[in-house]
Amino acid sequence: MPAEIVTDDAVLGGRLRLKQLRRGHRVGHDAILLAAATGARAGEQAIELGAGVGAAGLALAARVPGLAVTLVEIDPDLAALAADNARRNGLADRVRCVVLDVAAPARAFAAAGLTAGSAARVLMNPPFNAAAGARASPDARRRLAHVAPPAALAPWVKIASRLLRPRGVLTLIWRADGLSEVLAALGAEFGALAVLPVHPRPSAAAIRVIVRAAKGARSPLALLPGLTLNDASGRPTAQAEAVLRHGAELPLAAL
Repeated sequence: MPAEIVTDDAVLGGRLRLKQLRRGHRVGHDAILLAAATGARAGEQAIELGAGVGAAGLALAARVPGLAVTLVEIDPDLAALAADNARRNGLADRVRCVVLDVAAPARAFAAAGLTAGSAARVLMNPPFNAAAGARASPDARRRLAHVAPPAALAPWVKIASRLLRPRGVLTLIWRADGLSEVLAALGAEFGALAVLPVHPRPSAAAIRVIVRAAKGARSPLALLPGLTLNDASGRPTAQAEAVLRHGAELPLAAL
């Protein structure tokens, strides 16, 4: 890939270096928040669906020594960057990337070593902007990463459920005004839901929700105190800085 179309960026306060395309979808807060909300332990297998250049999965692997992570990405160029990012950050022994459509049949996942019930954790940041309400980007990769057709979340949740072992945990990030879509997609297969709203500043409505759910669990939903990214003056809050720059966990990771 020509060097001039790729940038080399630092995230997590320089703890992680990521090569990514100069144009198209760029790594932002969502990936780091998703990783911070995902609990995991050494010896487990985690799978990130729609991994892009691997930001969330790599951030999770960097935080949890001994965790094996598989990054699933449909775009071969992004998958190649994800694999390179794993090597550059010293994580290639525990992080691998496969080129695969999330909508691929079970046999394609199995051929890639991702069999039913093999994962303790699945994390994902699916495209969540409704096509009708989103301003279409001229960049095809950016459209694919951001804009989803109606009811697009349900197939992603179905794949996650198939990959997870009983009581395995799914963590996802979604736009806040689409929480009802998330709850509907999780349906009866998941329980022990915990929802963490993400607010841009004090007194502002949430812009994101991070949702944690366990396969086959039956505990009631818990609505957690929200994360506020910036204070009234526009400066990052101490909690946001701890997560986005210093790699701290969010409360969902401990559930």
